[in-house]
Amino acid sequence: MYVFNSSGHPWRLSGTNVFHLNQEYRRVDYSDSANGGRWIECTWKSDDGTLYGWYHFEPSGVCPGRHPENPNMSLTAPRIGAVRSKDNGATWENLGVVLEAPPLLKCETRNYYFAGGNGDFSAMLDGKGEYLYFFISTYAGEAPEQGVALARMAWKDRDHPTGKVWKWHEGNWREPGLGGGVTPIFPAAIDWHRQDADAFWGPSVHWNSYLKQYVMLLNRAVNGHWKQEGIYISLNTSLNDPLGWSLPKKILESPGPDRWYPQVMGIDAAKRETDKLAGKVARLFVRGLSRWEIVFQRDEAGSAVSESKTGSGH
Repeated sequence: MYVFNSSGHPWRLSGTNVFHLNQEYRRVDYSDSANGGRWIECTWKSDDGTLYGWYHFEPSGVCPGRHPENPNMSLTAPRIGAVRSKDNGATWENLGVVLEAPPLLKCETRNYYFAGGNGDFSAMLDGKGEYLYFFISTYAGEAPEQGVALARMAWKDRDHPTGKVWKWHEGNWREPGLGGGVTPIFPAAIDWHRQDADAFWGPSVHWNSYLKQYVMLLNRAVNGHWKQEGIYISLNTSLNDPLGWSLPKKILESPGPDRWYPQVMGIDAAKRETDKLAGKVARLFVRGLSRWEIVFQRDEAGSAVSESKTGSGH
C-alpha cells in the first residue's frame, strides 16, 4: 500500500497495510515547478500499472496584501491539476490544470484562505471504467454556486486531460472544466466570503461493498476561519446521478476547530481495500489521524451508519 501525504508538497510512504507503514517518508518529485503549493489529493491506478493523480494547486499572490486579517499574507484561489507516474508516485509528470473556477475573485472576502477557486476534492472511476468523476469544493461566484459540485472526464482521455473535463450544471455535463459554471449538489447555506459562512466542503468518496453504495464524507465549516462544525455522510447508488446523493447526515461532532479531512480507509488487505474501497468495518481518519472505526449498517428503510471509538490512534 502506498500513502501520499501533502502539506504544500506531497510525500510518500508504503507498507503491507494501513497498520504497517514503514515511516520512511519520501519527498516525491514533480516534472516541473510551480508558483504555489500542490497537494496530491487522490490517485487511481490503471490496468497497465500507470498511476494517475490529481492535485489541489494554490497559486501564490492571487490577492496580494488583501488578506482580511494580515496584510503580509496573500489570499489564493485553488485549481485542480492532473499528474501521471510510472513508479508508484515517486516521480510525477504534470499533465496540466483540468478544473478551475470562473475568474470571479472576491479580494474583499472575509474568508481566511480563498478569494475563489475550485479545489479540496476527491475522484472516483465508475464501475464500467468509462468516466472519472470529480467531487469538488467550489468557492467562486455567489452562494448558490458555492459548495460541493461535480465534474467528470472520459477515462480514455486521462493521458491528455486538459479541456476534457466537464462540469455538471443545470442537469447536464456541458460546462467546461476550465472556467465553466456549476450547479452544486450541496450549495452553501451562507456565502463562503462572509464571516458567518456555512458550507459543506472537502468531499471524500469511496465505494462501500457492504452497502453496495457510494459513500461521501464531508466537512462543514461555520465561519470564515473554517471552524469545523462536524463530519457528515451522504450516500448514492450511482456516480452518474448527481441528484441521487442523500441529504448529509452528521455522524461525528467536530474533534476540534480545524479537524478537517474525514476519510475512510478499508482494512481488508485480501480485498485490496483502500480509501476508494471499504466494507462493513473500516477506519475513520480525520486530518490524518484515526481514533475511530466506522461501522456501516443496513436496515429496512435503507442504509444507516454508526461509528465507535477504538481508543487508539494510527
